Amino acid sequence: MGKRGPASKPTALRVLHGDRPDRINTDEPVPPPATIQPPDWLSADARAVWDRLAPGLIAKGVLTVWDCDAFTVLVEALARYKNATALVNGSHLLVQGAGGLVKNPALQIQAEAERTFLAYAARFGLTPSDRQAVKAEVVADDTKGAGRLLS
Repeated sequence: MGKRGPASKPTALRVLHGDRPDRINTDEPVPPPATIQPPDWLSADARAVWDRLAPGLIAKGVLTVWDCDAFTVLVEALARYKNATALVNGSHLLVQGAGGLVKNPALQIQAEAERTFLAYAARFGLTPSDRQAVKAEVVADDTKGAGRLLS
């Protein structure tokens, strides 16, 4: 059985929110600083999504070198959703199949890609409901950000 209750709040958010010190994991592993690059094998559509979303997530410290694989799943799911949507829009909801009309198979691909994207998007705070729960300090100077608070 999986974990029960709401997902735990990341340590950086606990610090920003001023949670009690005994609720802050001071031993949380921290990803090493590294250049974050998309994998060479990304599809062209997924690469476009990566190039659009990754810079902002990297700047906010949400996307780290440890998160690249999960982010790759997210961008490929959105690319797959885009391609399936194009197939559905260029065709009909019902198509000729064995024994008559059947639901367009692209609808299933579209739905699966949407579920995958939304599950991973929530992990990166890319949906409005997840983003509204994040209260990060917005500053122009990096010395006043979450890194300073965690030192």
